[in-house]
Amino acid sequence: MNTTRIGETSTDQHLKRGFIISWTLGCIFYLLQYAIRSSPAVMLDELSTAFGLSAFSMSSILGTYYYSYAIVSLLAGVAYDRLGAKYPISIGAGMICLGCLIFAMSGSLSGNIGRLMQGAGSAFSFTGCVYLASRGFPAKYIATAIGITQCMGMLGGSSGQFITGPLIEHGLSVHTFWITMGIAGGVICVLLFLSTPKELATDGKKKPTGSIISPYKIVFSNLQSYLSGIISGLLFVPTTVFAMTWGISFLVSDRGMERHAAVLASAMVPMGWVIGCPLLGFISDRIGRRKPVLIGGCLIMILCFLQLFFLPDFVPALVSMLIFGVASGAAMIPYTMIKEANPDEVKGSATGGINFITFGVTSCLGPVFAAYFGKTLSGATDHEAHFQSAGIFLILVISAALAVSFIIKETGRNKG
Repeated sequence: MNTTRIGETSTDQHLKRGFIISWTLGCIFYLLQYAIRSSPAVMLDELSTAFGLSAFSMSSILGTYYYSYAIVSLLAGVAYDRLGAKYPISIGAGMICLGCLIFAMSGSLSGNIGRLMQGAGSAFSFTGCVYLASRGFPAKYIATAIGITQCMGMLGGSSGQFITGPLIEHGLSVHTFWITMGIAGGVICVLLFLSTPKELATDGKKKPTGSIISPYKIVFSNLQSYLSGIISGLLFVPTTVFAMTWGISFLVSDRGMERHAAVLASAMVPMGWVIGCPLLGFISDRIGRRKPVLIGGCLIMILCFLQLFFLPDFVPALVSMLIFGVASGAAMIPYTMIKEANPDEVKGSATGGINFITFGVTSCLGPVFAAYFGKTLSGATDHEAHFQSAGIFLILVISAALAVSFIIKETGRNKG
């Protein structure tokens, strides 16, 4: 077993190799949790049948993922700071495993419990990858490692629809899917536990309880933290609530698209993230400013949705959803801004804080969208008007993010 002490500068290449191997597995964990997050969009009808619930009730169960994700994100940041990566990231993957297996039981209670566990376990993935990368790679490569991590997550989000959709269409049962995902989570859990180096506190003593709360006192006393989280949360709504949950059902029912085409169109959004997250981050780093790229991303998202919902014949849905996905990579820029707006000693907690706010916003607006638009999907008499009403709601959400983007302070190196 590899052991090091927190804060110790070691040239032990074997130890660094252990962190890099664990980071690689952590990226697979991140990919897996994104696939678990996005895949229900391609099987909403099948899940409703298996659970014996309406699509609206099923979407409410699926939405509980974001409640636990938001809350546990706060705990995850502290857990990594205090315990190292070995136990938190392994426990997170284990919770994903159990959450999928429980969800496969297809009952209202098991569905809620399973989805809550999936969200809680997922909260340990990205933060853990960043933690492992910072210990395995030289400082000049950490940004690249984090960019690769984000791309893996986006690939997971896309494959959760692009690959799973055809499998469901060709007869794969939802029970088999979720059991398979649970087994995959269990394998990752074991591999992470075996490969991740264990860390010991330098003094061998427990830190005082106050040290858990004090970083968040700093983060949440900073207005910039709230603004960063609100922007990111609002920009995540059209991607997580629409594209990754309701999008396929809306395109099929309201637009009359074939299911396969609707699956491809929705999958273009997370595929666009794969391009947009590193691209917009690179542009922002290159010009040394965050706000122009953030504002530009919001504007392109609005234009894409205006075209998709009101001028559908101008550009194919596949293309507009891909461009929208690329532009929605701007939702990751506030993650950089919150770190730059807070002291170095609370960077990890800042990540936990923005996850909490981001998915708190998503958790609040997701049920609103479901109640006003998802619930009325099957009974709509004018499907085009219904589709456009949903589009107006989403465009207003993005517009709110745009408005806050003008208010937030610039944090890039060229902010002067």
